Amino acid sequence: MSYVAPVKDMLFVMNELAGLSDVVAYPSYADAGADVDLAPAILEESAKFNQDVVAPLNWAGDQNPSSLKDGVVTTTPGFRQAFEQYAAAGWQGVIHPAKFGGQGLPKLISTACLEMVNAANLSFALCPLLTDGAIEALLTAASPELQEQYVPKMISGEWTGTMNLTEPQAGSDLAMVRSRAVPEGNGTYKIFGTKIYITYGEHDMAKNIIHLVLARTPDAPEGVKGISLFVVPKFMVNKDGSLGERNDVHCVSIEHKLGIKASPTAVLQFGDHGGAIGYLVGEENRGLEYMFVMMNAARFAVGMQGVAVAERAYQKAVQYAKDRVQSRDLAGSPGPVAIIHQPDVKRMLMTMRAYTEASRALAYYAASAYDAQHAAPDETVRKANQAIYEFLVPIVKGFSTEMSIEVASLGVQVHGGMGFIEETGAAQYYRDARILTIYEGTTAIQANDLIGRKTVRDGGAIAKELSQRIAATEKDLAVSGSDDAKAVLKQLTLARAAFEQAVAYVVANAKTDIKAVYAGSFAYLRLSGLVLGGWQMARALLAAERLRDGDPKFYDAKIATARFFAETLMPQAQALATSIVESGHSTNALEVEQF
Repeated sequence: MSYVAPVKDMLFVMNELAGLSDVVAYPSYADAGADVDLAPAILEESAKFNQDVVAPLNWAGDQNPSSLKDGVVTTTPGFRQAFEQYAAAGWQGVIHPAKFGGQGLPKLISTACLEMVNAANLSFALCPLLTDGAIEALLTAASPELQEQYVPKMISGEWTGTMNLTEPQAGSDLAMVRSRAVPEGNGTYKIFGTKIYITYGEHDMAKNIIHLVLARTPDAPEGVKGISLFVVPKFMVNKDGSLGERNDVHCVSIEHKLGIKASPTAVLQFGDHGGAIGYLVGEENRGLEYMFVMMNAARFAVGMQGVAVAERAYQKAVQYAKDRVQSRDLAGSPGPVAIIHQPDVKRMLMTMRAYTEASRALAYYAASAYDAQHAAPDETVRKANQAIYEFLVPIVKGFSTEMSIEVASLGVQVHGGMGFIEETGAAQYYRDARILTIYEGTTAIQANDLIGRKTVRDGGAIAKELSQRIAATEKDLAVSGSDDAKAVLKQLTLARAAFEQAVAYVVANAKTDIKAVYAGSFAYLRLSGLVLGGWQMARALLAAERLRDGDPKFYDAKIATARFFAETLMPQAQALATSIVESGHSTNALEVEQF
């Protein structure tokens, strides 16, 4: 079975939970031609392309990965042609400004397209994902000249982009970056150094690769305050936009990985033959600030990868469970039935479905806040939504990716022994998902960010604002009065109380007992994801009750899934809150030599 994009569920979330009608009414999006009626057409076209062109290459990429020979990376057969079609259809430019050749559509619409391409083929999707981030960084900080030279051809897909942070001695701690940028006196710099784990750092899918590289100038201060950002093209670009000679940046190896095998992860060497020519982005020593624009875009996108691979694993598990006949129904049957009739298989499938739908809803809600941040006419509204979006990004990244591993693992379990056999394909989703909690900032980095920058810094103000929004939904559940709404109300109220307990503990103790608080950071991130995802599921239930007569089967499934999430998954919130408040000292109890 190949991938079938869940367009109906996506549109439900966009319209009923993420406020698509409000988003497309913002002047800048309305001027770009966005409206509620346009979204289904875009999603249907995206679904068709990804189902028919991209998804069939997923298994082939896993079995026949990218390869390196004599410094040249050859991607999986079919990838180059698929990317050419992807670019020609305009998918790289959905969210980017029309002035550079993009379509200027809301992030909410582009997020659904992003989910589809990642569900179809995670390895393939990494190339446009990194290019999107590079475009965002250039639009934020580069000079008009650099923007005009590079952005249009990146949006068109003629060129792709990378981000070059990590070095052999500098992983998550970018203060350790040692790559050098030597000024030439003519506005250019010569770049020297080694960068590792560079996704699509070398490939054959586009004519040029635009590397964004962190490096230090000779007089730069130590630490993160001395890092600058440079554009280093694979091929030099002439004044007329044509490609010139090869720059001094070369791929010396690609990694052999557990998953995402078709995506070439390169080791790049800059300056072995005299120096790679680079161009400063923005001001010296502000490179990390600019790179965070790219990283935040990538972190949200990786969260969507989690949703995407979970959806793909769920679809495959459902199909197998319907096809695999074994054993009698527990309630009695004349003969063996498909395993989907067994309660524990339904438990696994419902867990996969509920986690995926909750994570999708929370991510789309965040995308809507991003759109309001950038396009709402009122400055107060923009600032409020910026705070909401920034609070949600580490949750979307951290919770959705951790969730995807659990969901993909359940997918293997549904298949039983056949899930452990590569030929069924279930194992690929498990292997592919495993990177998502690691790259673009590990789960620990997301959790620490959620505690430090997003909760402690404002005294828990945004967390409390979200808690108030949850409480408002509780009132709506009470008004509904249905048995399903009552069941969800009970669990949502308890989960919100657990969330508030954790927020209060973090804010009260971060300065006086910092190691105890940060020992619970992972639990705090997971708790936040469960409660906020559960809140979106509660809102989905209310919308489904209102719309039910229009499509009873679809909306009854939404209601049942929301209740399952509340009764089966949300009770974890109370245990997590206890862990956050109680376990900090035991986590830190052993001395290093005792391990």
